[in-house]
Amino acid sequence: MNTIIAFILMFGLLVFVHEFGHFIFAKKTGMLVREFAIGFGPKVFSIKKNETLYTIRLLPMGGYVRVAGEDPEIIDIKPGQHIGLEFTSKGTVSKIIINNKSKHPNAQVIEVEKADLEHDLFIKGYDIDEEVLLTFSIEPTANFVMNEMETQIAPYDRQFASKTKRQRAMQLFAGPLMNFILTIVIFAILGFIQGVPSEEAKLASIQENSPAEQAGFQAGDKVIQINNQKISTWKEFQEIVRANPAEKIEMIVLRGDEQETLTVIPRSIEGPEGDIGQLGVMQTLDSSSWRAIPYSFSQTYEYSKLILVNLGKLVTGQFSIDMLSGPVGIYDATDQVVQTGFTNYITWTAILSVNLGIINLLPLPALDGGRLLFVGIEAVRGKPMSSEKEGIVHFIGFALLMLLMIVVTWNDIQRLFL
Repeated sequence: MNTIIAFILMFGLLVFVHEFGHFIFAKKTGMLVREFAIGFGPKVFSIKKNETLYTIRLLPMGGYVRVAGEDPEIIDIKPGQHIGLEFTSKGTVSKIIINNKSKHPNAQVIEVEKADLEHDLFIKGYDIDEEVLLTFSIEPTANFVMNEMETQIAPYDRQFASKTKRQRAMQLFAGPLMNFILTIVIFAILGFIQGVPSEEAKLASIQENSPAEQAGFQAGDKVIQINNQKISTWKEFQEIVRANPAEKIEMIVLRGDEQETLTVIPRSIEGPEGDIGQLGVMQTLDSSSWRAIPYSFSQTYEYSKLILVNLGKLVTGQFSIDMLSGPVGIYDATDQVVQTGFTNYITWTAILSVNLGIINLLPLPALDGGRLLFVGIEAVRGKPMSSEKEGIVHFIGFALLMLLMIVVTWNDIQRLFL
């Protein structure tokens, strides 16, 4: 149960922060946000506030912010069509009723001659069995009613396409940006609360029954030399230990004012790129709060670099698709992390957040990076791609991503349960 709650909270936070980035920048530039959704599939919960429908959906595979004009607008009225109109107190159209007009006895039914719901906001038409052409002004926030479901119209200045290339690019980039910011904030909080890993090769604690304990290492020892090579940082110490699994290493440590020479054989553990050495020691934490901010940026950078390196290996074939994890694999990893403590759980959340930000910036259809690519193409060409062609590309890309998700999830199930 703890893992389920931890996973839901983590997933909800990551998706909420990402989509909030898209949402807030869309609002700031005047775009009409039709829906803010966490998850995909059938609605589990929904509430409408002002212009936006907020929903929680069944499948925990992401989320979305639906902005008017990002997809082709489906609201359309054709000449000869019979529609019903309801009005505000000042005589402008507040509702355009397409069907089930009998359920709206106060609506004025007309036959449409011409309509513009995007630019000039008017409808011209005739009362039934009348020949006088009437013109009706439409409220910019009027609702289009189909099957008793109301959808707010989107004048062109409220649509995604009406904004400048910079505004559109920023709205698309804002989601991943918020994930990077979340990662930075989490690492900064961890730095303030528990301290920042010290740069010097000083041991904070020794694990029981570890190679380090068996070799005689003690908490507080400062490693100054390994195999006749002087070292001064934890990174140097860590790299040498990792590179020598099951190999004898001679170290000189500073214990108080005296030097001690110790010999240790790091245990060999399996890593993503082969066996690595491990001593069973913990790094000293520096309680200087001023280091928390630079630490948060450096950690975000290091994990971003690691993710990009692995993505590069996936492209070049050095990293198998079988090694990717979907929601099932992430849930299993979360289960293992939760058992190791709250701090590791928070760190895991930060790593997944930066991972989500980077993945969404990949120039693939249906992802933020794919949409940014189309904005870039528009900047180079001087004109946008047709919305139909772009929509087809994104639809195909989304279908392929869903297929990849199914394959990865099946691999997770086989690896964990079969």
